[in-house]
Amino acid sequence: MSEVFVRPEGSWVALVTPFDSAGNLDSDCFKKLVDFQVTNGTDGLLFMGSTGESPSLSMEERRDIIVEMTAYCRGKIPAFHGVTCSTTKATLELATLADEQGADGVMMVVPPYIAPPQSAIFEYFKTVCQSISIPVALYNNPARVVVNINPETIIRLAQACPNLVADKEAVPNVAQLASVIDGTGGKLRVLCCDAPPYAITLPTLAMGGHGTANVSGNVIPKEMAEMSRPWKGWDDVLRSRSLYFEFLPVMEAAYSHTNPVAVKAMVKLMGFPVGWPRAPLPELTAKQLQPLEEVIKRFELKKRYGLI
Repeated sequence: MSEVFVRPEGSWVALVTPFDSAGNLDSDCFKKLVDFQVTNGTDGLLFMGSTGESPSLSMEERRDIIVEMTAYCRGKIPAFHGVTCSTTKATLELATLADEQGADGVMMVVPPYIAPPQSAIFEYFKTVCQSISIPVALYNNPARVVVNINPETIIRLAQACPNLVADKEAVPNVAQLASVIDGTGGKLRVLCCDAPPYAITLPTLAMGGHGTANVSGNVIPKEMAEMSRPWKGWDDVLRSRSLYFEFLPVMEAAYSHTNPVAVKAMVKLMGFPVGWPRAPLPELTAKQLQPLEEVIKRFELKKRYGLI
């Protein structure tokens, strides 16, 4: 197993998955999204997270994304692929493919709907980590999967799995962040989501966290990259705090409907033909799109990013 791992920090953007007019994967648009992120300073990319509609993708589509996007991102930007499936066996299939393709890493969440106990969560993550040679990022998102990954479980995994390199926390619980950061002694890079109702970006950075794994970077990658830098001095504190409150309305808009409905609509309004989320997630009506359009105009996002 290699000891040289990509260890996420800064702004890691959870990309939307683009579909063409027939509802199929759009590889050309995917490449444009990657280039947009590279050009604007994003530190890393997360494919096939909740923002990437992973539960709506077939296994064939997920394999295609791993193969195509690993090759396209190589040498441009680090990228991790979401590989969680309902079973350990299927998860291992995707994780092994990512390993074979030379991906920078994989990301895993607790399989949805199953609600396993902590002991089973530990075995699930450990089995995958110990079966591949590339880095693994743990994604804790109890709002989506019902079960929280308790700090004690994360600490045990960090001790047992040398290639577990990061923990993305999507919880409105600063105590959870503090326990993980303290209990892993800096071994894990701890990143948080940018959901405004959780408001954990500034607390994460203040406690020594390493950045964000964010949704809003799909439309404001420069600002998220600046906001998400780990704090090493007072200038970093002032920069993150200023940007957070300045662009809070954009983040609120990105989360104004079930993820990724709103942010995908915003990416589309910015000029990228990403299509709509797959049913049963809804398309937004003209009335629902209006507030998103107003935010894009208010912050001059298309002009700011040279998209007009």
